[in-house]
Amino acid sequence: MKALCTLLFLPIFLLSEMLITPIPSDIKLNNKKVLLGKMLFHDTRLSKDDTISCASCHDISNGGDDNRAFSIGVNNQVGTVNSPTILNSSLNFVQFWDGRVNTLEEQAVGPIHNSIEMNSNFVEIISKLKNDDVYKKQFSQIYNTTINKNNIIDAIVEFEKSLTTPNSKFDLYLKGQKDILNEKEKKGYELFQSYGCISCHNGVNLGGNLFQKVGIIDSYFKEDETNLGRYNITKQNKDKFYFKVPTLRNIELTAPYLHNGSLKDLRSVIEIMIKYQVGAIYEDKDVENIELFLKTLTGEIPNV
Repeated sequence: MKALCTLLFLPIFLLSEMLITPIPSDIKLNNKKVLLGKMLFHDTRLSKDDTISCASCHDISNGGDDNRAFSIGVNNQVGTVNSPTILNSSLNFVQFWDGRVNTLEEQAVGPIHNSIEMNSNFVEIISKLKNDDVYKKQFSQIYNTTINKNNIIDAIVEFEKSLTTPNSKFDLYLKGQKDILNEKEKKGYELFQSYGCISCHNGVNLGGNLFQKVGIIDSYFKEDETNLGRYNITKQNKDKFYFKVPTLRNIELTAPYLHNGSLKDLRSVIEIMIKYQVGAIYEDKDVENIELFLKTLTGEIPNV
């Protein structure tokens, strides 16, 4: 409790710099696994009908998602939840909107078995890949064994760990380049803090480190809302409408927004969040400045 009280009385600019840290740029990776994982990530043979790859829903060059409200899977089936960005996903404390798995290894398996997304299984996938001489050579050299489920997942995850986006303008600001942000962007950061956005969007990923209810101050969802967030996993009423707080990294590239893809532009998200999450009355210029700040969170897209 003493530590908490100390935090409460810190100046807001000091508190914010404790709550948000830059993305590290020196992540240690196995480069051979990364390159193999990239091949697998883009390989449509991981799906039942050889039409869908991981990259179909997660375009690395364009924000790490697919800019659709709901993704398209095998047989042109439409999903039921907005694809979150794969960029910086290794920095999240859990995976998926409802946080149903804890690791990237568990997450990678989900879409493969999902009947709407890829509708496949590892027996079929391994059978396909074993007919590819390039894959056979790569797996043999890297893992000193034949192709199997564990090393397929291991390679994909190693690639996903490489998909961090360091050196955004805001990261450089945190590292000491105080003049890299203009006055409106700095004002937006101040407002991001004073409106209370930072209470949920903090940490290295500015999100992805806790669950939060959508509609804290007032009910946001309609009566017929079917995706109840954490409740779908826990079946506890207290978890209704709780979702993993999304990262704000590269947020300008990942429209549409929310788990249901219902908000088409960044300004709408800011207005909705201020109204339903913090219950404040905002001015248009405040929303404009916060949006400008959020755009400073776009980092260097990895080029593997």
